[in-house]
Amino acid sequence: MIGRNPTLVVIRPKVKCKEMKTLSDGQVRTLLSYVEGSRFEVLFWIAVTSGLRQGELLGLKWSDVDWINRRLRIQRQLQRLHGGLVFSEPKSAAGRRVIALGVATIEKLRKHQNLQLVARQVAGNSWTENDMIFPSSTGTPMDPSNLYHNFKRLLKEAELPDVRFHDLRHTAATLMLQQGVHPKVVQERLGHSDISMTLNTYSHVLPVMQDDAAEKVDELLTLINVSNDLKKLGERESSNVPLPKKIF
Repeated sequence: MIGRNPTLVVIRPKVKCKEMKTLSDGQVRTLLSYVEGSRFEVLFWIAVTSGLRQGELLGLKWSDVDWINRRLRIQRQLQRLHGGLVFSEPKSAAGRRVIALGVATIEKLRKHQNLQLVARQVAGNSWTENDMIFPSSTGTPMDPSNLYHNFKRLLKEAELPDVRFHDLRHTAATLMLQQGVHPKVVQERLGHSDISMTLNTYSHVLPVMQDDAAEKVDELLTLINVSNDLKKLGERESSNVPLPKKIF
């Protein structure tokens, strides 16, 4: 036993956060147009419309899609552990979630499923069925490293900024907030355990949102003032008009 803890005087290194980069809405359209018709089209589409993590995207199965209610269940992620690919639980309890899908996303998923049936027939006996939405060319889970190399290649070919695949998640969150989506909804779609994490991570969007809020409040109060002025004017005019005589 020692009288004091020597680690208390140790200067702990600061955690260096990786720089966040996002694509603009125009750059996102360029990326989606460039990959249209490829096996990555729907993967990138869902990445920038939902904000799913890479492991969550690669862990999706067709059984996770609720076609009727347009919902997608996030209940696993694909990870490389001890040299192999394994399915594991989402990053946190909040990571196990259900997100809504737009009509366009559902249509793209149906098209993607049909193309996958064709790919399965072409692969023949080399295809291994795993019910994956985004499998490899033989039906097995897609290796994250293969996705990484293809993503970097496509960015270069499309003459887009060199960003990480994870930055598509940041891009999705930024676009949602810029479009006025409530931060609580963004939090739930991203799978953050607390809304403060969402607000702290995407604080760079808040100044723009504050400008928009200021303009909307100004506009609202201006309309109220105009309405009151018209009301007062109507009252003054009506006071000068003699009241009609009662008819018995």
